[in-house]
Amino acid sequence: MADTFNYRIDHHGSLVRPAALVAARAAGDPQARAAAERGAVEEAVVFQRRLRSTVVTDGDFPREDFRGAVLDAVTGFRRTDEVGADGLAGWVAESLPKANGPLLADAADRITALTVIAPKVSLPSPAYLAATTYRPGLGVSSARELGEALAEIIQAGIELLVAKGVRLIQLNNPLLLGQLATDPADPGALSFEDALAVEALAVRLETRPEGVRIGVAPGFAAPGAVDRARAERLYGAVPADRWILPFDQGTDAELDLVRALPEDRDVCLGVVDATVPALEDIDTVMARIDAAGEVKDLEDAAVSPSRGFADVASRPLLTTEEQRRKLVLVETVARYVWGNEF
Repeated sequence: MADTFNYRIDHHGSLVRPAALVAARAAGDPQARAAAERGAVEEAVVFQRRLRSTVVTDGDFPREDFRGAVLDAVTGFRRTDEVGADGLAGWVAESLPKANGPLLADAADRITALTVIAPKVSLPSPAYLAATTYRPGLGVSSARELGEALAEIIQAGIELLVAKGVRLIQLNNPLLLGQLATDPADPGALSFEDALAVEALAVRLETRPEGVRIGVAPGFAAPGAVDRARAERLYGAVPADRWILPFDQGTDAELDLVRALPEDRDVCLGVVDATVPALEDIDTVMARIDAAGEVKDLEDAAVSPSRGFADVASRPLLTTEEQRRKLVLVETVARYVWGNEF
């Protein structure tokens, strides 16, 4: 797509919450919490700018987890007492959702006021929310109906975010890569085919201003073996501009995910593991990128960590310093690959 270089150095969006913000949330004072969030976001923007990131996010600091960008802004969902193995609190849909207001509009305004670097926003995908919150008999006729209602809300939110200056929007669906396996994983309440249809509704924009990219992160780890036909169906059915793919383990399956991409789609390679403190060997990372370059034009590529650093606020994957080192390595890799063209 030729202008990917604007966003060569990327990250999934969530960052480790600073200690002052954690303390303010625990204290339970709404005003103190809001002030701490504002200060933390301002510091996060400075942090990302110093790292020479080509996109800037609010770190998900105002939200409990990555789903909050939607769940905090709509009606129709009820929180349960369940907590999953991934640390995510359980939610169920009791009626078709309705938006209480624009998704993350205040967050977009805050970021654009702080920096000229391209603002990025991450949202849970409608198919993911439908697959994980639908329960039969609770007021919604089907997971597909729930997904379509969410897609309408998210698509409208994307339109507004773009109008406010957000240039990179990432939809997260951690379930999709499991569906590309030769022995597909449980898709949740939404079938693979229905998930593709729902995601497609969310990412279609009537017009795309220059430089705007809509990306999809389909999961954090490649399956053991990729069903090429299913991968091609995913990429063909969902008209996202960019696919954010794990590329930190050096497996054949990771390369197969890149190989299946259409020529006209960007790819963001998650080249460092956001779950372990040890830094990757840069020669190993570069060898993997060279292999990707044999099947995909690197002019249509970017690099990032493999996933967010704290998709659940209370469960950071690394320390703040370990996170910084990982992001510095991503920036270094980008310089090795593309020089100083960005």
